[in-house]
Amino acid sequence: MGANASRAPLATYRVQLSADFGFDRAAAIADYVAALGVSHLYASPYLLATEGSTHGYDITAHSQVSVDRGGDAARRRMNRALRAQGLAQVLDIVPNHMAADPQRNVLWADVLKNGRVSRSGSFFDIDWEPPEPKLWHKVLVPVLGGHYGDILEGGGFSLRREGAAVTLHYEDHAFPVAPESLAPLLDEAATRARSGTLAFFARAFDELPSEPDGDRVAARQRDVGVLETQLGRLLEEDADLAAAVDDILAEVERNAEWMDALLQRQHYRLAYWRLADREINYRRFFTIETLVGIRVEERAVFDHTHRLVLRWLRHGDIDALRVDHVDGLRDPLTYLQRLRHGAGDAWIVVEKILEEGEELPEAWPVQGTTGYDFLNEVAGLFVDPNGERPLTALYREFTGEKVPYREIVHRCKVDVIVGSFGGELDQLVARLMAASRRRRRYRDVSRQEARAALIELIAALPVYRTYVRGETGARGVAAAVTGANEADTAVIEGALAEARRRRPNLDERLWEFLRQVLLEGDDANETEFTMRFQQLTSAAMAKGVEDTAYYVFHRLVSLNEVGGDPERFGVSPEAFHGFCRRLQERWPETLLTTSTHDTKRGEDVRARINLLSEIPGRWREAVWRWFEMNDPFRRDGMPDRNTEYLLYQTLVGAWPIDEERLQAYALKAAREAKQHTAWTRPNPAYEEALAAWINRVLQNGAFVADLEAFLAPLIEPARMNGLAQTLIKHVAPGVPDLYQGTELWDLSLVDPDNRRPVDYDRRRAMLEELERMSLEDALARSDEGFPKMLVIRRALQVRRLHPECFGAEGAYRKLAADGERAAHVVAFARGDGVVAIVPRLVIGLAGRWGDTALELPPGRWANAFTGEEASGAVRLEEVLRRFPVALLTRLDDAAAAGGEEAV
Repeated sequence: MGANASRAPLATYRVQLSADFGFDRAAAIADYVAALGVSHLYASPYLLATEGSTHGYDITAHSQVSVDRGGDAARRRMNRALRAQGLAQVLDIVPNHMAADPQRNVLWADVLKNGRVSRSGSFFDIDWEPPEPKLWHKVLVPVLGGHYGDILEGGGFSLRREGAAVTLHYEDHAFPVAPESLAPLLDEAATRARSGTLAFFARAFDELPSEPDGDRVAARQRDVGVLETQLGRLLEEDADLAAAVDDILAEVERNAEWMDALLQRQHYRLAYWRLADREINYRRFFTIETLVGIRVEERAVFDHTHRLVLRWLRHGDIDALRVDHVDGLRDPLTYLQRLRHGAGDAWIVVEKILEEGEELPEAWPVQGTTGYDFLNEVAGLFVDPNGERPLTALYREFTGEKVPYREIVHRCKVDVIVGSFGGELDQLVARLMAASRRRRRYRDVSRQEARAALIELIAALPVYRTYVRGETGARGVAAAVTGANEADTAVIEGALAEARRRRPNLDERLWEFLRQVLLEGDDANETEFTMRFQQLTSAAMAKGVEDTAYYVFHRLVSLNEVGGDPERFGVSPEAFHGFCRRLQERWPETLLTTSTHDTKRGEDVRARINLLSEIPGRWREAVWRWFEMNDPFRRDGMPDRNTEYLLYQTLVGAWPIDEERLQAYALKAAREAKQHTAWTRPNPAYEEALAAWINRVLQNGAFVADLEAFLAPLIEPARMNGLAQTLIKHVAPGVPDLYQGTELWDLSLVDPDNRRPVDYDRRRAMLEELERMSLEDALARSDEGFPKMLVIRRALQVRRLHPECFGAEGAYRKLAADGERAAHVVAFARGDGVVAIVPRLVIGLAGRWGDTALELPPGRWANAFTGEEASGAVRLEEVLRRFPVALLTRLDDAAAAGGEEAV
């Protein structure tokens, strides 16, 4: 495994904190979470973030607690409530970026005010000398609603003074004005007021250090502080001088030439928001220009951003960490080693998306991932591979979409690389051309060819990123590639081969050149290229695949999940057992999830849609029937058939769903697909036609009745799928995680739909009722979700009673069934005391197990759901007769499960 044993949770419960669900609301559910059987409350980030943030990832200060969520006093109250219930806490932390908000983030404001001579100039990942010369020594701030000149000439900018500090305002944005840029204005005010003192301040501001050499940063900070304090006092005491300065500022506002001159002297350049994707010169979180990357690889930055969190860990305020977006970091291994040193033996998991065949680096000192790898493996068990061919044929026939998924991925990645990451791409090309100049064999490589090759290489990379590391030289600059491991070398060479296949017209030496720079770079520029290349490839994969291709290819959308592969049509029991054995051997304390705040569909939505793989014929008939019903509602061919096919699957998965939710989802899906409309270029005609079509469809009584008739026989099989994946999650190697509210059937779609308020009063009452309820009553009230809550409650009790069967010491062993329906069962043992048995492909099973039997491990066993005993070879029709899934514990042990009486 990747780290020594930790204080791993028994299970976690993720909550999304916000202004509406703050610390006190979280404290109020501590009793419920504990009664459910969970050991750790798993909280979304709650350091100080942008006001109104619903997610907490836009941090503005690492040393403060979110005010929106209640402030530090409320956080302490929550902690006391958790401890009183015996609960520990996992905190989601964000090491990659902060909010680029100068009104709230004082570090970012200081960069905009003082530029390279800012005390936090090296805190953020800014390219101060980008390929675009007009941005040298400036930060691009792409916030303008139109072209700069139009807004300037239209009087869109204003100035405000408070003491000696002046701020520039545009709409609801405010930016600090560089002190030295005020020198000409102060000089003019001094002339008009005949003030030698004001002239002194003008000269002093003009002479402020502007180069980040030696002690100049500290000197500038000191001088600016002193000068602003003294000038502020002067203007407060002398009304005439203050009026002279304010008159000048007012004249600048009215004069476009003067305002332009002032803005040209700033350390930032205000620009049209559309320039962000082409000219941005700071690293963003994906394509979000309001989230700026920080250089956490620098020790001082790490210490500043982690001081409070690590203090909480030492003091027991929090107990474990979830690390967000680890692939965005420059050097994940060094970061995680530093974090581990500060966190001791705390349980740490990382948000890392593993592609098929990719392994989490064993050198990482963590307990595992946040569970997307498990999510896709377990979901695949309930997809019938026999449905692949007919569903592929139907998809192509109905939509006319015949482009293979891999080609869609390639096209989408190229589009986002060029369209969304143009600025980052240009920076890489500039470094690559610099590398060509020092290698005579590649000196004649053209910029155009290098750019084309680089685009193809990034698009061809089959994983989010590689982890080639750079040797650190003077002043923290990477001086040379220290060598790639076998896995990284294989990935890069494979991607080079694929890129070469796609672009055979490019000079062969280009691919050789790229390989040398990426794997054998021997100077600071080439190593910097490699490190930034790796950060860009992860962003390109996320935006090109998760946020584009998944919204374009709709053959079976339950497969379009974060970390999934829509081409992988189902997972065999044997493959799943192999996956679980690897988890047990390498990452026995990894997190296991089936829903998160980022999943494209909730777990029970996927469970329903998966059933379509078992009934492709019925599905074909329904789709064409619905098309005939709803085609009259289309306007000028809009919406397109591909979107229509997506929405029919969405209705199957999420019904009943109201129009507001479906409209919001459809709009997001269409804009993410970027085929007919997009976030950056909305198409009102298409969006209006889509909205009108949905409205008419949901008002079409015949269609709704047909949809509900189609769904009626699928509800129970879908719930059986849901119970099966829930039980597996709670018994497989790792730590089970519950996303807020999913202890009942959850038919949520992608965020923000999956962040709707959770009714905890109802859940608390249901849990209390469940303790007194018979198994038959729980099943009779399946619509309310009692069976799912029962599986979770009993499975967590078994984990608590049999800790020796789980974690690093709990062996995993598959149990093989025999008989005509053996392919429809998944069974495995944990340690010597726990067995899980679940059905799969239940429509094909049709409740008929026939002679299918399973040999239990030696001993007498009790079913945790029914209380029934079994031993030796058990017939599946008997063990699953009263409840869809089975969880058995050895009666030989003193701590056997209580059976039905304890339900």
